[in-house]
Amino acid sequence: MALVPAAGRGLRMRGPVPKQFLALGGRPILAQSLQVLQASPVIHEIILAVPQAERQYCLDHFVETGEFGKVTKVVPGGAQRQDSVRHALAEVSEETDIVLVHDAVRPFLTGEMIRRVVEAAAEHGAAIIALPMRDTVKYVGTGGVIERTIDRGPLWLAQTPQAFRRACLEEAHRKALLGNIHATDDAHLVELLGKPVVVVEGSGENIKVTRPEDLVIGEAILRSRTAVRSAE
Repeated sequence: MALVPAAGRGLRMRGPVPKQFLALGGRPILAQSLQVLQASPVIHEIILAVPQAERQYCLDHFVETGEFGKVTKVVPGGAQRQDSVRHALAEVSEETDIVLVHDAVRPFLTGEMIRRVVEAAAEHGAAIIALPMRDTVKYVGTGGVIERTIDRGPLWLAQTPQAFRRACLEEAHRKALLGNIHATDDAHLVELLGKPVVVVEGSGENIKVTRPEDLVIGEAILRSRTAVRSAE
């Protein structure tokens, strides 16, 4: 089971079209992400959480076409990403064991990432795709003055997909709602339960498209992947 929060407004894109519907490689970014999830043998169902105003568009273009047969539900998203995930999670059957959450605007996930993070979640209860920090990290204080250099050894950059046992993710979201706790990813909510979350190393290509320059980078990644496939 995969949940795809796709209700963001994309304010940093500075345009009228939500970023998940912008074109990348001639297709909406959301379609690029769904294509990989659709092809994965470990994903059997996909639930989308989208803006209420775009729900009919998504039904027409991502469900009725038949291309993404694993998309079984399109639910209204919430004001924040966390709300959208919670809305989608409410539609998950109790028979589901592992739930994968993936940001709609990370179109360069791979089937291998999906497989590995789901396997890790099945073994440990929760897992995320992440990258080890490679840059030198500075802690900057008032006035833009560096106060100290932080050891980057234990630092990782969280990405999606992230995978969890359903019951654990439901408990994390339930307690977050009751406690008015807000987090930028689901792993943080699970961490607050005191549950271990393991890291599966991902790829630098697994970018999140949030700014106009990310579209330029994304087109370059697509061209590179197309060139590799053509050479094989």
